[in-house]
Amino acid sequence: MVELKSSLYAALLRQELGARNREWARGRAHVESYGNPPVVVYCPNDHPADEDLSAGTLAKSGPRHGNFFDGAYGAITARADWMRRFDKIHTGQRSLPKAESGRRWRELDSSMSSDALLMNVFCTPGVVAPGELLGALGVDSNEPFVFGWKARVPLANGRVDRTEVDLRLGSLLIEAKLTEADFQTREARIVEAYRDFDAVFDRELLPRVAMPTRRRRQVTEFPEEVSQEFESYVDQAERGPGLLPGMEASAAAAVANSVAESVAGYASYQLIRNVLAAYAEGCSFCVIHDERRPDLRESWFQVMAAVKQADMRVRLKVLTWQELAGLAPEGLQEFLALKYGIAAAGRSGGGEID
Repeated sequence: MVELKSSLYAALLRQELGARNREWARGRAHVESYGNPPVVVYCPNDHPADEDLSAGTLAKSGPRHGNFFDGAYGAITARADWMRRFDKIHTGQRSLPKAESGRRWRELDSSMSSDALLMNVFCTPGVVAPGELLGALGVDSNEPFVFGWKARVPLANGRVDRTEVDLRLGSLLIEAKLTEADFQTREARIVEAYRDFDAVFDRELLPRVAMPTRRRRQVTEFPEEVSQEFESYVDQAERGPGLLPGMEASAAAAVANSVAESVAGYASYQLIRNVLAAYAEGCSFCVIHDERRPDLRESWFQVMAAVKQADMRVRLKVLTWQELAGLAPEGLQEFLALKYGIAAAGRSGGGEID
């Protein structure tokens, strides 16, 4: 029932974002996937033709990308470490038309990408500066920030895993979510292999699931459903049939893809491992999600309730994109409202899209 509810919220949000981006994509380089409904995927355009630009954009000769606020994309292209985020190839190449340029599609090209949304917000000039937004996150403006930070969470056997945290902003770790179905599941034997697992969590309070030993490999138009699920491994040699990349969870898919055997697992694996990363580093950890996804907030509260130590619990936070939008520069607020339907309280998320 929980999986069904999560899938419903995710599907509704994807439907809205699909409609918004089909409007937003007019006049911008893009393709649509072969799915039903299709997903809009954008192409970079480093030399745009003369045209009317919306508020808050760069000069007409600057680099542009339909999936990004122009100010954010200009800042991204100016930094090699940020541009490396575009190295992540879209896993659903077969569900997309080939680009005329021959360029392979990237995850950040997808209109459903939470990583793209995260970079739209935090790469916009002036956002990471003294002000209310950083105050809401509880960090100082002079703290460095790294996208795709390698956490290297300690394991009980003395090794570390290859966890990638969406953003490290000084002493704050951030997990960004948008249309992903959930926070993913992982076998109990793998989750319990972390060094600090029992020091941090009451395992009896964590959400448990029965995981089928095999799941059908499928093509997906939502790349983060695959790339984020198994982006870290306790040991590469342990990646057996039970760890094949999975797709969006739903009651129907679970029935169709399951087999008789199952193994014990934990739900919300990404949250568990990121709390462990924050604990090991002495950091805080914040989940940023859309207010149209109350299922994700409920899952986060379940994990927080299982944290034993009071001093660790106070370092755990949750914010919505809508709360952050209210603290963003005006041009970025307009972009978020039109393209994503993310609007601050008292401001409409609709309106005409030019």
